[in-house]
Amino acid sequence: MSDNDGKKTLGLRGSGRPGNVKQSFSHGRTKNVVVETKRKRVVVPKPGAAKPGAASSRVAGDPSRRPAGISDAEMERRMRALQAAKAREVEEAAAREAEEKKRAEARERRRQEAEAKEREQREAEERARQKAEDEERKKAEAAEAAKAAAEKSAPPAAAAASPSSAPQGRGAPTNKPAPAATPRKADREREQRNNRNKGRDDGRRSGKLTLGQATGGEGNRHRSMAAMKRKQERARQKAMGGTVEREKVVRDVQLPEAIVVSELANRMAERVGEVVKSLMNMGMMVTQNETIDADTAELIIQEFGHKVVRVSDSDVEDVISEVTDSDEDLKSRPPVVTIMGHVDHGKTSLLDAIRDARVVAGEAGGITQHIGAYQVTTEGGSVLSFLDTPGHAAFTSMRSRGAQVTDIVVLVVAADDSVMPQTVEAINHAKAANVPMIVAINKIDREGADPQKVRAELLQHEVIVEAMSGEVQDVEVSAITGQGLPELLEAIALQAEILELKANPDRAAQGAVIEAQLDVGRGPVATVLVQNGTLRQGDIFVVGEQYGKVRALINDKGDRVEEAGPSVPVEVLGLNGTPEAGDVLNVTDTDSQAREIAEYREQVSKDKRAAAGAATTLEQLMQKAKDDKDVAELPILVKADVQGSSEAIVQAMEKIGNGEVRVRVLHSGVGAITESDVGLAEASGAPIMGFNVRANASARNTANQKGVEIRYYSVIYDLVDDVKAAASGLLSAEIRENFIGYANIKEVFKVTGVGKVAGCLVTEGVARRSAGVRLLRDNVVIHEGTLKTLKRFKDEVAEVQSGQECGMAFENYDDIRPDDVIEIFEREEVTRTLD
Repeated sequence: MSDNDGKKTLGLRGSGRPGNVKQSFSHGRTKNVVVETKRKRVVVPKPGAAKPGAASSRVAGDPSRRPAGISDAEMERRMRALQAAKAREVEEAAAREAEEKKRAEARERRRQEAEAKEREQREAEERARQKAEDEERKKAEAAEAAKAAAEKSAPPAAAAASPSSAPQGRGAPTNKPAPAATPRKADREREQRNNRNKGRDDGRRSGKLTLGQATGGEGNRHRSMAAMKRKQERARQKAMGGTVEREKVVRDVQLPEAIVVSELANRMAERVGEVVKSLMNMGMMVTQNETIDADTAELIIQEFGHKVVRVSDSDVEDVISEVTDSDEDLKSRPPVVTIMGHVDHGKTSLLDAIRDARVVAGEAGGITQHIGAYQVTTEGGSVLSFLDTPGHAAFTSMRSRGAQVTDIVVLVVAADDSVMPQTVEAINHAKAANVPMIVAINKIDREGADPQKVRAELLQHEVIVEAMSGEVQDVEVSAITGQGLPELLEAIALQAEILELKANPDRAAQGAVIEAQLDVGRGPVATVLVQNGTLRQGDIFVVGEQYGKVRALINDKGDRVEEAGPSVPVEVLGLNGTPEAGDVLNVTDTDSQAREIAEYREQVSKDKRAAAGAATTLEQLMQKAKDDKDVAELPILVKADVQGSSEAIVQAMEKIGNGEVRVRVLHSGVGAITESDVGLAEASGAPIMGFNVRANASARNTANQKGVEIRYYSVIYDLVDDVKAAASGLLSAEIRENFIGYANIKEVFKVTGVGKVAGCLVTEGVARRSAGVRLLRDNVVIHEGTLKTLKRFKDEVAEVQSGQECGMAFENYDDIRPDDVIEIFEREEVTRTLD
């Protein structure tokens, strides 16, 4: 009988191919099985078959296959909805599949982690057990060795009696002690078992890649002694079946005014979960990323048994400590001389004559618009550090900074122009800084020079020169001819000698930022006047809200230097941002200290700005909005080459305006005009004012596309005048009335279709048809309006001269009487300007 017993194979008709497979079993048994192979049906579309979309459109267009009462548009909409539903089902299926795949990967990852953890635990238990067996074996060996030593030292009688007391074995040798054989055999068995376990462990770990093997440091990387001791202690405790409570380490926890929960746990070396649990027990539902106040944190620290050390955020600045220098460390330093005075009085030309340079030729418009720092060596060998400040009214803050960091002020006054407003301002700055002053009466070579007038006018401002029995030195000089320059330098040297200027060069540097700018090739650059210590290349420093490492030091001649001592002006490269002019530079020990101080100062500045905004109440905001309702604003963006110029321009813009119009500086900065500046200008509809800077290529293209106006200036006069003219354009024109004539009403007539017409006599000036009129009765204005008609006899005329009669009719007004007076006037608009 066959294996299939004549039965037919089940399957689809004509859809498979039968075949025989021979199966083999144990004890030589075999079995033939009929297997049917199913072929997958492949549907090949016919060449003339239409696409599904065409079919749908055909169904939509075939009225016989469409439900009754459905239009083509409705059928097409339903088909689109059906297709959208199918597409949505496909997307949802794909999303479910992706989600299922993610869950499967997560389950697999958790399973692998659990297996790895369990495997590590088994290995640790195996190592602990093996170590315990090794210790037991060592103890047994020690005991056997002690016993063997005791037997060797026993009397011979005991040795003779040992054969009778020994157990009977199969031919055991009688010349060796029998008990020693058992430990050696046990040792061999234990070693064989350990070797088998070791081999099996190596086989089990084969193919596993450890971290040491991956990094290539399997044989070179060793654990520390502390880690080994901790591991041995854990294994010993586990083998003994108990745990020993570790001794609590009490820490001094530094607590600022506010702290994040995770940071608090880190400083206490406690688990974050335990800290969060303690806070929850206190009724505070917080997470590890939330901030708590110092009082709450103090309770938590005390609960965990640690000590609290209260600190403030401002403590980060304690590393910048004021060092009191001893007298033996102090050495003489060059004086810092600031040249101040009114614009165009020859300050820069005088300094050029001293330095034998031509700085004024490089300044736009021939006026100084930056604060410059130079060092000059005189013929006598003495070194002087000069600061050249701008004299224009807009640079008040620059002159103030120059007076604050200087030792001597040289006040330059033109002999032909005498004392001017900025001269008075410079005198006030010098007095406020308590700095000695030397008056240099310049332009002595010009016609009309009157030095005596200058000395007399200085008396009005409490500056009494030596020529008038005062203490202030005065020197008559000429920057063009060089007259009086040696006497001026001698006066400066004498004043410096009286001041006895000293500094300690062997300490961390401290200085003041005179000017700061953003250079395209060099990044942020600060001109620093070192006041104490020595600034060296590689020093880490903090200046205002910025910090950095001295990458290069460049002196006033453009040469690189390795260090700069007291009273030496240098350009410092290596800042992370542009500091504010007037900031103090301090050298720190580490980069982290400088970063912390800069971040703290930046946060304090942000808090001040936020507090200023938050202090405004809703009522104040409403009142300000009501006050500003009738005030027109001219928004502008200002970009300048240096920080001082930007500050001066912003201050000048704030002074432009009156109660009707004002200038609002949306943004001011240092550096080239960028694409972000253009975007801000476009959003606010403001022009961009570039002072000694240019827009980059992308900013220019964007400005052209968006219609943003960019204006370039190199002289601050021109910028201020243009902004003032633009602000004047926002002023409403002034309406001015010009009286052109008077007329007396002699008689009033009623005319059909026109109304009342006044028969008038022009007594003064001229009466015009286009002019405005007022009706006066007993010198009181009754009506103001325009004329409907002006006739001379029966003709409509444009104007009537004085002494002639005419007829007038008012627009929309008929209450006219004899003896009334008509006042004729014209209005003209007068353009207003800001003073």
